[in-house]
Amino acid sequence: AVSAPAETVATETSQIKTPAPIPPRSAPIKVTAPVQPREILVGAAYVIDGDSLRIKKREIRLFGVDAPEFNHPHGKTAKWALFKLCKGERVHAHIIAEDDHGRCVARCRLDDGRDLSAEMVKLGLALDWPKFSNGRYRALEADGLRRKLWLADARQKGRMHVWDAYEARQRDRAKN
Repeated sequence: AVSAPAETVATETSQIKTPAPIPPRSAPIKVTAPVQPREILVGAAYVIDGDSLRIKKREIRLFGVDAPEFNHPHGKTAKWALFKLCKGERVHAHIIAEDDHGRCVARCRLDDGRDLSAEMVKLGLALDWPKFSNGRYRALEADGLRRKLWLADARQKGRMHVWDAYEARQRDRAKN
């Protein structure tokens, strides 16, 4: 975990939902709540992968982007890039929604104002997900990024059979 000064929580609602167990990472994310921030968490971040982190024991999904899963091509690189961005920093997670699996979806910024979603796209380790971002990060994508992050691109297009085939190949390689 990344250390930072004391954490604070601000909330506009009196009830906070307890997050559901973490679902399989290949499940598509569908936002089911409004876009206005309903809660802000500020503190040190524990990075899970290239588009997920934990603040105060709550899983946060970065708004509007999709990064490779840890066990997919470029997944480890994406995780460690997000780790480096968050290391020694306080993260401000403006929670705007909850996905179908009970995870918080948040616009995350560092104290200096950098948007973590934008930074991951600029690094070439996350894709804009226009279904959720309305194209907010698309202009930041480098040419060829969607070819590089082909599994994330397949998820966005609903081609889960591509994921299944990739994971089957990985299982076969592990057996041999």
